[in-house]
Amino acid sequence: MVASLNRRFGDLDIAEEAAAEAFATAVERWPDDGVPPNPGAWLTTTANRKAIDRIRRESKRDDKHREAVMLDDDPPGGPPDAIGDDRLRLLFTCCHPALAMETRVALTLRMVGGLTVPEIARAFLVGESAMGQRITRAKAKIKAARIPYRVPSADDLPARVSGVLAVLFLVFNEGYLATGPDTDPVRPGLTAEAIRLSRLLRALMPDDGEVAGLLALMLLTEARRTARVSVGGDLVPLDQQDRGSWDKALIAEGHRLVRERLAAREAPGRYQILAAINAVHTSARDMRDTDWSQVVALYDQLVHLAPSPVVALNRAVAVAELDGPEVALASVDRLADALDGYRAYHAARADLLRRLGRGRESRAAYDRAIELAGNPAETAHLARRRDQLG
Repeated sequence: MVASLNRRFGDLDIAEEAAAEAFATAVERWPDDGVPPNPGAWLTTTANRKAIDRIRRESKRDDKHREAVMLDDDPPGGPPDAIGDDRLRLLFTCCHPALAMETRVALTLRMVGGLTVPEIARAFLVGESAMGQRITRAKAKIKAARIPYRVPSADDLPARVSGVLAVLFLVFNEGYLATGPDTDPVRPGLTAEAIRLSRLLRALMPDDGEVAGLLALMLLTEARRTARVSVGGDLVPLDQQDRGSWDKALIAEGHRLVRERLAAREAPGRYQILAAINAVHTSARDMRDTDWSQVVALYDQLVHLAPSPVVALNRAVAVAELDGPEVALASVDRLADALDGYRAYHAARADLLRRLGRGRESRAAYDRAIELAGNPAETAHLARRRDQLG
């Protein structure tokens, strides 16, 4: 709805507030009047009226231009974009290069992904007020700079797509493992939306390897979703998941995309390597059948291409399966300064210490991971592993 309103009125603030007011009106009226036959149409119509009322109240507007927009379902000015999807247009608007990368991600998570400001603030490890100000400034800049609300031209797409992919990856990750303490551990709506938009990008840019790689990565990860949370609400680690419950159709599609990129014989990017790693995991019938040497080799490529402490941590976890926990722990401990505030670092370290029989140190690492955990399912899983130490 926000995307549709922004297409019509060209103002993110108006679009967001009109949508919120429409939902508030529904909460007030529907209990007495009943839910209308077409709730979506009712909300859209109400939001449009709210937006028009606000515009009419603002004397600074160019009345004639605004009235013309109000009377026409489609904004004037040229043919429709190649992909007629309001959310895709909104995505490229939020990811415009005139905005700083962190601002693009935050704005898209808010406007396209629907995350709350506190959830986005946790993802960026910043305060809620600072994140709220960042999003407000971004919307103001879009308005002041008159950033167009459209999918870029074919010539501009390659330069613009990397920022969009980064945003979609973060939206997917928030759905894969939610950061909010009061949210479900898995948010299928967010993963589905990230996949849907990635499919649209794939249709728009069929020869872009990183678009295909990100879609493959999402599909292979989403295929395991139903096995990742137990009936009791705990997270289930990869080595304990029921692989028979994995979605075979999504795995087949993801593997096909990975094979296509290998056949292209082009240097892979970050998402293609991550997709290949997931293809190795989803090819194994059992954790013991995993080709860990191939996983480590792929992480070696990733370390060379896009080095980061998180990539080094994930490589160390794979090394533990190949060379043992003691070798891996030495690598993990070197990341202490960079990853002290990262939950996965302490969880991985706790597991390695457990495997080495260093129970007291493992318990302390689990305690730190629990302190940093983002939701109850994650906390329950870590607490169970800690309590199994005795």
